[in-house]
Amino acid sequence: MKRQNPIFGFLTKDISFSFSIIFLLFLSIIILKSVAPSIFLLYFLSVFIGICAFFVFAQLDFDIISLFSKHLYIFSIILLLATLIIGSVTRGTIRWIPIGPISLQPAEIVRPFLLIFFANYLTFGKLDFIKIVKTFALALLPVFLIFIQPSLGVSVLTLVGFLGVLISSKIDKKYVLFGGVALLVVSPLFWFVMAPYQQQRIITFVSPSSDPLGAGYNSLQSTIAAGSGKITGLGLGRGIQTQLSFLPEKQADFIFSAISEELGFVGALLATLASFIILYRLTAYIEQAVSPAARGYLSGFFLTYLIQIFIHIGMNIGLLPVTGLPFPLVSAGGSSLLATLIGLGIASSSYKR
Repeated sequence: MKRQNPIFGFLTKDISFSFSIIFLLFLSIIILKSVAPSIFLLYFLSVFIGICAFFVFAQLDFDIISLFSKHLYIFSIILLLATLIIGSVTRGTIRWIPIGPISLQPAEIVRPFLLIFFANYLTFGKLDFIKIVKTFALALLPVFLIFIQPSLGVSVLTLVGFLGVLISSKIDKKYVLFGGVALLVVSPLFWFVMAPYQQQRIITFVSPSSDPLGAGYNSLQSTIAAGSGKITGLGLGRGIQTQLSFLPEKQADFIFSAISEELGFVGALLATLASFIILYRLTAYIEQAVSPAARGYLSGFFLTYLIQIFIHIGMNIGLLPVTGLPFPLVSAGGSSLLATLIGLGIASSSYKR
């Protein structure tokens, strides 16, 4: 009997999941070709590498990946430390390690690997108070290393993923509730450890018009771009905000606004719908997880993916403060794309066929 091609087998195994991923990648290529043609070829290479990584991890059993969970954690910490030591300084931040013509952002790459580690750590052995304290210490280390780059958005996503894994574990949920309340109580203190530009983003979110040509510029321009596309958009290459460079970071942080302007409400709706189909399928994967560790990983990845979409769309339409979070599978940024596709590949290997 002829053996089925593994790629074809995956595509037909979960049509809605695979089609949504393909659609978002196709949409990304189309919109980036329009709004940022100078980075298109390099981004196309990132898409190819990401797809290859996706299929590699999708073909591996989650139990096999779990065998290397501790090694993945150590590898993640080494990468984050290397960023602070040999990373290039860009606009006052140290987030990227240059490798030839490309730059690698380790803070993005390590996120799915950290989820694997915590999913296995929390489900192996007895979950007592001492182990919970150790787990928080192990989680705060990478979060801190990412935060001081500084990269507030990615550090928040890393923490959110850890909380997703924690909630799915056997921990008494009252501890999670108490921890959440305690975090809310001390949250005002984070203001004093934020970088000045991060504080300014919060201030201008409350009143963008207070500094329309300064800190409030990004939020105002993204809102204008998102609304100017109306139903069907102005057309590819015809967006005023995007093509005349009024919209900053149109290829990354504000890609949703660029889609809304050039492809209209229809394009934005399709991008959102495809993303939520992926989220819906992830909830089904959680119910059919191959092990408690796989369920923990899927829960953490689901919550991270959801929060990232929510924050990105929210900041693009003026409902949330501006943060440097890309739209999964759509925004330019090879590291983010690679991390997302690796995470989805692992997710595909984490549920019962």
